[in-house]
Amino acid sequence: MTAQLMVSLSGINAWTLERSADLSDELASRGVPLSMLFAPKIAGADQPKAVLEWVRGQRAAGNALLQHGYDHPADARTRTIRRRAEFASLPAHEATLRLTAAAATMERLNLTTDAFVPPRWVASPGTLLALRHKGFTLCADLMGTRDLRTDYVHRGRVQGFGFGERTEPWWCFALVMGTSRAARKGQLIRLAVDTTDLARSGPRQALLDAIDIALHHDATPLTYQALLTHQPARAA
Repeated sequence: MTAQLMVSLSGINAWTLERSADLSDELASRGVPLSMLFAPKIAGADQPKAVLEWVRGQRAAGNALLQHGYDHPADARTRTIRRRAEFASLPAHEATLRLTAAAATMERLNLTTDAFVPPRWVASPGTLLALRHKGFTLCADLMGTRDLRTDYVHRGRVQGFGFGERTEPWWCFALVMGTSRAARKGQLIRLAVDTTDLARSGPRQALLDAIDIALHHDATPLTYQALLTHQPARAA
């Protein structure tokens, strides 16, 4: 069975646009599409025109757009975004309110999408109900990617980087080795990176090494939306 490879990027904003564009170029040179995780409220409040135009251009070029929660507070002093587990415990009616507000912002920015990724990759049962009610077709969480139309789950755990300088070499090693093992077994590979990770040479190179290893083992590069068009290969 051939492995499938998906790469997602979060934390796209005015401070990190250059890093985002650099990664997109690296992936394009390898024939790997990028799945962009985008938070509506940050976009509506803080994102300049250049960022929005870049995201639209990436989408037009074949990269994918997924709504990444709704409200990500930004710290202008440290130039970081604080992503709490916004949809991890919400009941359906509260999740619906937040999704309605998010949809209005995304529509105003001409960045509508029917794919959703909760911050920290955790969605409550109420959030899943609300997503279906609002017409979303996909929700990706920590352990898999759910087709909300059929409730089928494409199993595959997100792989990314942890925190701390002392543990960074371990995370980089684990990402590369885990990807290599999954690729050899023909499994679904989900690599997730934040733009803050790309500011450090170790994680950036580890991500590219992991992608190259997956491609060496003939993994098929996909976006999250494209995954739903593939026939289920594993039991949910």
